Amino acid sequence: MATTSSTSQQARAHGRYIRGSASKVRRVLDQIRGRSYRDALIMLEFMPYRSTGPITKVLRSAVANAEHNQGLDPSTLIISEASADMGPSMKRYRPRAQGRAYAIKKQTCHISIAVAPVDTTT
Repeated sequence: MATTSSTSQQARAHGRYIRGSASKVRRVLDQIRGRSYRDALIMLEFMPYRSTGPITKVLRSAVANAEHNQGLDPSTLIISEASADMGPSMKRYRPRAQGRAYAIKKQTCHISIAVAPVDTTT
C-alpha cells in the first residue's frame, strides 16, 4: 500500500488493485465516511460484505500513517475522505458448448481513505 499526505493535518492510505467491484466497495465507504475511527471499525466488523476486509486494512494503514508520521492520536481521528475508483479488469476465459470460449471480466478497484483530526474549534 502506497501512502502520501496532501495537507498538513490529513493522512492518507491507498489500496490498489483490490479484487472486487468499485460500486460494491463504494456502498460500504458511503456508510463510514465522516465517522470516527472507532465507530468505523465497529461498523466494518459487523457489516456482511466481503469488501470490508480490504477497507479495514486501508483504514488501519491511514491511521497508522497519521500516528507515526504526524503524531496524531487515533481516538481524535475521523474519516474525512473515502473513495473507490475502478482498476483494470482481469480478462479470463471459460469453455462453453461446442468449443466456444466465453470472456469473463474480473473487476479490480483502488481504495483511497484519508483521516483528519476532529475540529475542536467549532
